[in-house]
Parts: sequence; structure tokens; C-alpha cells
Amino acid sequence: MSQVPSSPAAPPPIPEVEVEEHKVQRFALWIAKGVTWLLLAYLVIVQIILFLGFLLHLFGANPSSSFVQWAYRNLESAMRPFRGIFQPIELGTAGNDVPATLETSIIFAMVVYGILALVVSAAVNWLSDRINRLDAQEQRERAWAMRERELQALSDRAAIARAEQAAATGAAAAAAATAVADASPASVPASPVAPTASGQVPPPPAPPQP
Repeated sequence: MSQVPSSPAAPPPIPEVEVEEHKVQRFALWIAKGVTWLLLAYLVIVQIILFLGFLLHLFGANPSSSFVQWAYRNLESAMRPFRGIFQPIELGTAGNDVPATLETSIIFAMVVYGILALVVSAAVNWLSDRINRLDAQEQRERAWAMRERELQALSDRAAIARAEQAAATGAAAAAAATAVADASPASVPASPVAPTASGQVPPPPAPPQP
């Protein structure tokens, strides 16, 4: 009789579902997110410089101050694409005989850089959401693979249990048949009766009379 294994076979390992593709996508998304973060930080710094330069022009800051000179140098770099769009509005003279001006070009540049910052911020949010959805998808696929492995293990255990039950039933039937054969009486052969000279078998003797 064939042997039945007493324990289920080890389940197959969890399949790696598109692991390499997920890694490549996640790496590309993180690179793009890092670049957009740097761009967003640059735009925020530019906005700060523009606002600072706008206030310095508005209040007629002393251009001989080292801080004002540093601010104006950075302001000139940020304002290079917007110079000449609008003419500044003279507001008078400050206390240190420096003209106070309303730089409308700076206001326009702040609006443009602000719109760019909003777009980049939306891109950062989209990339973050895409990374989160990719992670959630990978977790769902791993959970599904784990569930498939558990179902396969349960199916294997059920098949082994059915095989063991069938083997036990067959063994019980064989034991019952052997017991019935041992309990039946053995057949006793009848003693032969010698025929007479004429070839006829004499009749059996009559039973004794009481």
C-alpha cells in the first residue's frame, strides 16, 4: 500500500510581482520629486528676494549699505527677464535723500514666479501621490500573493486529509475481510464407501433399534 505523507508540503515562495519595474518607477519618481523640490525652493528664495527688493525700493533704502547692495545684486539676477516691462513710479524722496519708487516690474515678476511656484508645488504633490499609489499597489499585490499561497496550502492539506481517510477506510475493510475469513468453519471431506462386488454402493446401515 502506498505511503501517505503525514504533513503538507512546504508552500511555494511568494512570487515577486513586477518588483524590478516597481523599483525603477519608484526611483524615477523620487528623482523627479527631488528635482521639483529644488526648483520649488529656488522659486521661494526668488520670491523672498523680490519682496525684499520691492520693500527696499519702496522705502528708499540707502544703496551704500552692504546689505542693500547684496539684495540689489540678487534682485538684478531675478529681474533680468522682466526689466523694461513697466516703468517705476516715483513716490518722492526718503529721509536720506534717496528716491522712493514703486517697482511695478517687481510686482509683475512676483506674480509670475508665484504662478510657477504653484505649478511646481502641484507637481510635487502629484509625484508624492504617485509614489504612495505605487507603494499601495505593491502592498496589494504582495497581500494577494500571500493569500494565494495560503489557499494553496489549505488545498494541499485537504487533499492529504482525504487521502489519509481513504487509506484508513481501505485498511479497515481489509482487516474486516481477514477477520471474517478466519472465523468461517473448515469443510470436512466425507469418508469414501467401498463399492460391492457387483459395483454397487451398499446402502448405509440402518440405525439401531431401541
